[in-house]
Amino acid sequence: MTWLLLGGNLLVFAYQMRIRMLGGDDAYVSLFFQLGVIPESLTSPSAWADMPLPAPLTLFTSMFVHGDLFHLGGNMLYLWVFGDNVEDMMGPFRFLAFYVLCGLGAAATQVALMPGSDVPMVGASGAIAGVLGAYVILFPGAQVLTLVFLLIFIRIMYLPAFVLLGIWFLIQVISAGGASAAGVAWWAHIGGFVVGVLLLRTFAVRRPMRVVQARYRRMD
Repeated sequence: MTWLLLGGNLLVFAYQMRIRMLGGDDAYVSLFFQLGVIPESLTSPSAWADMPLPAPLTLFTSMFVHGDLFHLGGNMLYLWVFGDNVEDMMGPFRFLAFYVLCGLGAAATQVALMPGSDVPMVGASGAIAGVLGAYVILFPGAQVLTLVFLLIFIRIMYLPAFVLLGIWFLIQVISAGGASAAGVAWWAHIGGFVVGVLLLRTFAVRRPMRVVQARYRRMD
């Protein structure tokens, strides 16, 4: 299922590129307003009649639309690194349901805290944040190969998942309340992460934790 989600996001982005090639930048940007979550519109049912898609449906379509190649690449990297291990604990279809619910929870958090925003929200990062929340609970000590910036030095080193993802979550919290909040749905990241942690016990029923941890130790 992780690979299917990766493929689905890539196919949608290829469609976006085709629209841009055929219709130009205006057509490309209009996709964000058609398929993205616009909090102001979503919280105003009277405006739904003027939207190309039913507003609630954009909660799903927005998860597969990305702003640019960098946006797509970053999200898919996180999904590729962390998604399959979480899926192992849930099974493919439970993982898909978990992923979608985390994405919905992420969007709901952003809409609830910024209901007047007229900026389309797109990207898989809210759903993937839920995957990260599940991963840090399931595999807190897993060693993740990471690019680390140490002042003027750059090193590639292993960090425990709870350190790496703890830093990631702290960045989201700091950024959500700072000047950098504009243009990025930081609250969606926070909401998706929290929903992932809360839903984990309901969905992670595939196999005992000690078996999975032992398997990863042998791989090391």
